[in-house]
Amino acid sequence: MQTLVTDRPDEAASWLNRGETVAFPTETVYGLGADAFDAEAVAGIFKAKGRPSDNPLIVHVATPERIGEVAKEISGTARMLVERFFPGPLTLVLKKRKSVPEIVSAGLPTIGVRCPSHPVASEFLRHCKHPVAAPSANLSGRPSPTDWKTVYHDLGGRIACLLRGEPSTIGLESTIVDCTVNPPRLLRTGAVSIESLRELVPDLEIATTCHPGEAPKSPGQKYRHYSPEAEIVLVEAPTQSLPTDTRAAWIGLAPPPQGATKTLQCRDLDEYARVLFGFFRTCDAEGICRIYCELPPEEGIGRAIRDRLVKAAG
Repeated sequence: MQTLVTDRPDEAASWLNRGETVAFPTETVYGLGADAFDAEAVAGIFKAKGRPSDNPLIVHVATPERIGEVAKEISGTARMLVERFFPGPLTLVLKKRKSVPEIVSAGLPTIGVRCPSHPVASEFLRHCKHPVAAPSANLSGRPSPTDWKTVYHDLGGRIACLLRGEPSTIGLESTIVDCTVNPPRLLRTGAVSIESLRELVPDLEIATTCHPGEAPKSPGQKYRHYSPEAEIVLVEAPTQSLPTDTRAAWIGLAPPPQGATKTLQCRDLDEYARVLFGFFRTCDAEGICRIYCELPPEEGIGRAIRDRLVKAAG
């Protein structure tokens, strides 16, 4: 298969509308989309990524008004969160309409729904006939892609079309909140922080991992994710020097220690989130064997960065 690269959202949508898989930019990471009501097209996502079939997908809608096309029930809490955070980097788990194929939700009666704020994604989704099921546009388990070239590296020749856009401004996947339980439960951290969510939902619970035997309600709960080829070493506090027995890299907020072959000192947490996955990819391309990652404070988007680092380390 030859992958078409285009700058036109309407052209990319035309491919999706006829049953093909299309990668597209969002403010979080690039997504790999298919018509959410076309089970055969959605199966193409799993095939292209090598994604486990019990890992549910998130459905993307052009406007909040279209949530009802895939969700049969929207609670009062969900409506408050939609009013505050949609469009944006938040996914809500809601009760699914029967018309949505089970492959999208991994057989669960619930569905994750998001409305991206990225202008190219918004235009693309407006040209799509139906809501779009889309995980991140990378090979399963690898660091999520934040630019179109990374998508092409992983999926070129595996998908029909790639909608080219600017690099993602956030760099981490969306926050996910399960609104089908009481109290609501945080399933994945992201740019919409726990602190912001609890301003509206004070009793929000945190459950970022699956219990044994439990089916994951959202991506990122069960399988190893975000992993480069290099070994990830997590560091709670800055270190003076790194071992010199291998090609090592450093990323964090603190000044880089001595002995690192490649370093990236981030100005703040937002930059750390935005560049993390790209740094992993660059390290792999340059033959780095070990990446030392400073664990940021557990506040704001720092909690989401820690989550991704822990999962990347396995």
